[in-house]
Amino acid sequence: MDLSENERSYLTNQPLGRLATLASDGSPQTRPVGFFLNEELGTIDIGGHNLGQSQKFRNIQRDGRVAFVVDDLASIDPWSPRGIEIRGEAEAIVDAEPSRPGFSSELIRIRPNRLLSWGLESDAFAPPLARNIKSV
Repeated sequence: MDLSENERSYLTNQPLGRLATLASDGSPQTRPVGFFLNEELGTIDIGGHNLGQSQKFRNIQRDGRVAFVVDDLASIDPWSPRGIEIRGEAEAIVDAEPSRPGFSSELIRIRPNRLLSWGLESDAFAPPLARNIKSV
């Protein structure tokens, strides 16, 4: 995945993001998730407890279009938000090697095609840096 050093460092040091999927009626569903930057494949990998029984997993099995956001505040004085939004296609994988103890053998793998970032490469209130990206 084509990330700047600041973006890569940010993603590898954040423990939580929010995954938006599409429900069967087309409405969005957003949930907090643990994730890993998979450098080898150029993907975002999401794991969890009983992931295969979750609504987000079923949503992705039906429609793989997703958005994934990781953000926080670098400072509250001055107010300094920063973050990354990744849009792409996700795959619901069964029988994966659990990424952490206690995680199930299911995995959600996001193959990014668009990335927006703010507060990492520029002022937090500047327009987001947007670019199309490709996974490996």
